[in-house]
Amino acid sequence: MKQVVQNYKSGELALLDVPVPGCKPGGVLVRSAYSLISTGTELMKVSEAGMSMLGKARSRPDQVAKVMQSVAVNGVPATYRKVMGKLDSYTPLGYSLCGVVEQVGTGIDDVKAGDLVACAGNEHALHAELNWVPRNLYAPVPDGLAPRHAAFGTVGAIAMQGVRQGEPQLGEVALVIGLGLIGQLVAQLLTASGVRVVGADPDPARCELAVGLGAAACGDPASTAVENAVAELTGGHGVDQVYLAAGGGSNQPVELAARLCRDRGRVVDIGKCRLDLPWNAYYEKELDVRFSRSYGPGRYDPEYELEGRDYPIGYVRWTERRNLACFLDLAARGRVDVEPLISHIAGFDDAVETYRSLKDGDLKAVAVLFRYPGQRAEETGTPAPPTVAVPAVRRGSSGGGRARGADAPVRVAFVGAGNYATSMLLPQLARRDGVALSTVVTTTALSAANARRKFGFAHATTDLDAVLGDKSVDAVFVVTRHSSHAELTRKALLAGKAVFVEKPLALTGDELAGVLAAVEESGNDRLQVGFNRRFAPLLREAKGKFGARTGPASLRYLVNAGRLQHGSWYLRQDSEGSRFTGEGGHFVDTASWLLDADPVSVYATGTPGTDGGGDVQVVLRYPDGATATISYVTTGAAGFPKETLDLVADGKVLRLDDFVRASVHGPERWVSSRLPKARDKGQSAEL
Repeated sequence: MKQVVQNYKSGELALLDVPVPGCKPGGVLVRSAYSLISTGTELMKVSEAGMSMLGKARSRPDQVAKVMQSVAVNGVPATYRKVMGKLDSYTPLGYSLCGVVEQVGTGIDDVKAGDLVACAGNEHALHAELNWVPRNLYAPVPDGLAPRHAAFGTVGAIAMQGVRQGEPQLGEVALVIGLGLIGQLVAQLLTASGVRVVGADPDPARCELAVGLGAAACGDPASTAVENAVAELTGGHGVDQVYLAAGGGSNQPVELAARLCRDRGRVVDIGKCRLDLPWNAYYEKELDVRFSRSYGPGRYDPEYELEGRDYPIGYVRWTERRNLACFLDLAARGRVDVEPLISHIAGFDDAVETYRSLKDGDLKAVAVLFRYPGQRAEETGTPAPPTVAVPAVRRGSSGGGRARGADAPVRVAFVGAGNYATSMLLPQLARRDGVALSTVVTTTALSAANARRKFGFAHATTDLDAVLGDKSVDAVFVVTRHSSHAELTRKALLAGKAVFVEKPLALTGDELAGVLAAVEESGNDRLQVGFNRRFAPLLREAKGKFGARTGPASLRYLVNAGRLQHGSWYLRQDSEGSRFTGEGGHFVDTASWLLDADPVSVYATGTPGTDGGGDVQVVLRYPDGATATISYVTTGAAGFPKETLDLVADGKVLRLDDFVRASVHGPERWVSSRLPKARDKGQSAEL
């Protein structure tokens, strides 16, 4: 299928052939009829991509701060690879569309194949022929509402959430600053609520459009027309609410809001404009400044958006899905009219040229729609299903691997292509002789296409079963989120593949039992878990310098894991396990390798905390009486090294400082040189 993508490093726009996404449980596969270009948000992203690296950094200081933190923890080379990997990848565009349900995932009972739905989300309602959309990010389209109008659902929900934040009441007067797509919809929603609207925008055509759709008056904010209209409509008191729907670097909208708002009025920020609040003006009027977060409650909450957990209506009346459905209802009943906002409808095959025309200013538009194959130019009902070509994937019967000659390369498939796979594993394998990267499998179409482009995979797909059934594939790498490791490993073993699975192998005893049962059933025990630290060159050299032990040892391992960003999938303890469950195996394995034995007993305790259980202290005892204490902490200083280790025995001490420097103190002292390039934690030697 085709999808609109952009390379954020080069600015390149492309209509890319990507694999068809799979239909996962808890959502639906939707064939697009119309998708809407957000002429504000998307064009800002397109413009940023065309900037120099310095310009990108200036436009996103929040991302620069993250990069600097990563440098402190991981070093410059590793951070550089990670950042360049992200920048030099295709990213999706789009977040508002209407389409026909192609396939229904398990657990979905409110729509069926053939139903028309409006979809939301910058990861799910993309400019692509097919999208997988989770339950809370789609809503059925009411009868009689044209698909091209239903494609406005997401931006309509954004405007509606902004209006809700303003708490308008009948008879009030509101000022809308910025009459682009969101501003026009805000003005219409306010008018439908019995509020008189004054609009401010330097574009006369947009002012005229807003007046034609119900605004009481509109004008250039630099002129006196807006101030005069506000004075006349409010008796000189000022407006009850101001909605900031403008973008750009000017502080004029914020200053105009303070000047024209009444005492104790409300200012709602919907767009992304400069917000240097003039303190005196806002203080003297005691203005209430509010922010409107996207489509409504549920936005950025993975449990709501991805897992389909709705908020009880008695506690949260208007969620993002209910806002979406409400806007569609208003449009279907004619209370909101989006047809006059449509400046241009482009065929999907012309997507790249359409973006260029918008960016260069050749196409002046409030709203632009992409029409997908199979849509008639003037349709008003449910679109006829087009034929979408699904890329062929080589299939074979499940079972053992093919007979391979001694000189034939090992054919490798990757399941998952996230940050770790693309920054730590694939760069090593892509340049290794005797390895052929056969197929990459991901749940999202674009990540598979990116991995294929960057690392030279022969095939990219979202169909795992087809890969496991391909006899030409020798080995499967499982590099996905923790909760899927055990099941994917089990399937790959039963298919007769050699398997590398990134830690952890399993999250529960039952999951581990399933893997062991697969080994027993298939007779295939070619399984490696990704414990790479025992392969780190610096640690191996230090162990050699320490020499053989004659007495018991004491080992202390401090892991300064640090806090995670809000929303990180690592914090989804119910589904992904605690942080120590996911990462702690690294440190148990490293300690056991250094002590040349497996532990015979364990004691662990933890402190309360929100980061997957807080700090964890683990004491391991070994057959010869040696002990290892692992302190896994999330409450330490960000600037302190992540991993420090001390091994004490026989009058000697081995010290490892975060894979940058190591030393051995004893009868003879050895100190490594500081590594000139990067921390090598053993991935290359492990592979």
